[in-house]
Amino acid sequence: MILRSGKNFILILVALLSSCGIYTFRGRTPPEGIKSVAIPLFIDESGFSEAGLKENFTESLKKKIIDDNTYILADRSTADGIILGTITSVRDEPLVIAGNENVTKRKIVINVKIRFENLKNQKVISESNYENWGEYDSGSSGFSNRQNGILIAIDRICEDIIINITSNW
Repeated sequence: MILRSGKNFILILVALLSSCGIYTFRGRTPPEGIKSVAIPLFIDESGFSEAGLKENFTESLKKKIIDDNTYILADRSTADGIILGTITSVRDEPLVIAGNENVTKRKIVINVKIRFENLKNQKVISESNYENWGEYDSGSSGFSNRQNGILIAIDRICEDIIINITSNW
């Protein structure tokens, strides 16, 4: 079939895409049989002494799961799947150095290992490592703004986790 105009091509393309059910670039089909997930408290093996780190990570991922609405958050006893998180490392590094070698911005780099398991058949669905970072001002206030950088890094990593566990099936 020979197309005589760009309009015909566009109409055919739109018809094909709409008939295939393509609405977004990110698929939202969970692994077969997984409709609910449990997220127990993360484990912190980083050795980084930051109070509330594992609690912040766990709660942030739970909130993202709820907001995403692909899975239902459930207790381990009733969930189809489980997401196990381990914080493997946290680094606090200089990012911006001003005159007189004064560090005005720092970055927190966090590494996390996530294991996604099917609780019904006791099989690992995926196991992935994630790394991301958040920056914070460190000029006159020293490390008092570090929590801001940590929260930014946690948010970015949780977003990466959600994309991975909702779109790779």
